[in-house]
Amino acid sequence: MIDAAAEKAVYRRIDLRIVPVIMIAYVLAFLDRINVGYAQLQMKQSLGFSDAVYGVGAGIFFLSYFLCELPSNLWMQKIGARLTFLRIMVLWGLTSAATMFVVEPWQFYTVRLLLGVFEAGFFPGVILYLTWWYPSHRRGRVTGLFLFGIPVTGVLGGPISGAILSGMDGVNGYAGWQWLFLLEGLPTALFGVVVYLLLSDRPGDASWLSPSEKQLVQTVLDTDRALTGSEAGADAQGHDRASATAALRDVRTYIMGGIYFCCACSVYTFTFWLPTMIKALNVGSLGAVGLWSALPFAAGGVGILLVSWSSDHFLERRWHVATTLFLGTSALYATTLVGGAFWPTMLLLCASAFFSFSCIVFWAIPPTYLSRDAAAAGIAVISSIGILGGFVSPSIIGWMKTVTGTLDAGLLLMAGISITGGLATLLLVPARAVQVNRAATAPAPHR
Repeated sequence: MIDAAAEKAVYRRIDLRIVPVIMIAYVLAFLDRINVGYAQLQMKQSLGFSDAVYGVGAGIFFLSYFLCELPSNLWMQKIGARLTFLRIMVLWGLTSAATMFVVEPWQFYTVRLLLGVFEAGFFPGVILYLTWWYPSHRRGRVTGLFLFGIPVTGVLGGPISGAILSGMDGVNGYAGWQWLFLLEGLPTALFGVVVYLLLSDRPGDASWLSPSEKQLVQTVLDTDRALTGSEAGADAQGHDRASATAALRDVRTYIMGGIYFCCACSVYTFTFWLPTMIKALNVGSLGAVGLWSALPFAAGGVGILLVSWSSDHFLERRWHVATTLFLGTSALYATTLVGGAFWPTMLLLCASAFFSFSCIVFWAIPPTYLSRDAAAAGIAVISSIGILGGFVSPSIIGWMKTVTGTLDAGLLLMAGISITGGLATLLLVPARAVQVNRAATAPAPHR
């Protein structure tokens, strides 16, 4: 039996080492995705871009991301997480900063496509990386902590982006939106070096763990894989092609991919259009838009913490995911029914963020649900399929807003997609197939 006290102690050390690093990295990653939503408040007028151009540019990032995600995740298993994250963060940071030089729509599309190529593999890479360190009964919480970077990005990034747009506009001849891309892109490249220096690829490589601690972690992971039938955390060196083939042949991969597509539509509908919706409330300057946007993101942070805690506490995944999908984008659409009233709209935006961001507890399901052979590559395939929601939602809503002049029809469509994802979670994913390993959570007697 595994000593529960010893396991708790060693995972406290692992949490303190790994979680802050990956969370900061994801803050920078998500900031890179949402800052275009703030930049467009100036950028569209400055460059003469329509809402449709903005929507395609915001979403086209996810097309190249989709194409490169699986190869990146498979390559990570060959070269390790540290080198993978270093490559990804340096290249995406420099590319994001280079967005300041675009002047034509095709240049905007090109730099966003390149950004997708370079950033591809970061998110599923971290999800896979966590399976190398954490057993299934700890992944819901740690995944929630990692993805807590999403609302943190909004709480910090919204006011910072608004301040840059207002305060740096015209400095040295550059517009505020140009400074925004530069000042929020370069830190990512620098932090990539920090990630390389602080993380270890696997428990056995960690110089900051004692030999007995390394052995304990390995025993915990081996026991968990034996009880759950999952090999997501196993060493898949030399099995890349077999893993990819198994993932592509496994119908569960596509079920998970479809559900995550709905999650992505929900999240990116909110993040890409939140600045536009708050600006429509006549809050004042662009700086004020950034400040007010922090409130819904803070609610999203509370949602991630509560829902991920609840999911682990009750050892349940399906209803947690389905409920967040039912309510997240539906609350966002409900903002169109309150006639632009400030506080009702803000309360609905907070409710939308609470549930939309919480749907990422979804990522506690695939490592347990997928087949043994498909697990490693399956995570990347699911993320690749799902991330297309990041292309579909801003592109369709941008086109609909250009045609109709409002966000109403686009938000209604996205609410329908999210509800469909919730129903799919309950109807297509068997409860027994995602049962959390209760045996692994039971405390062992002290020795």
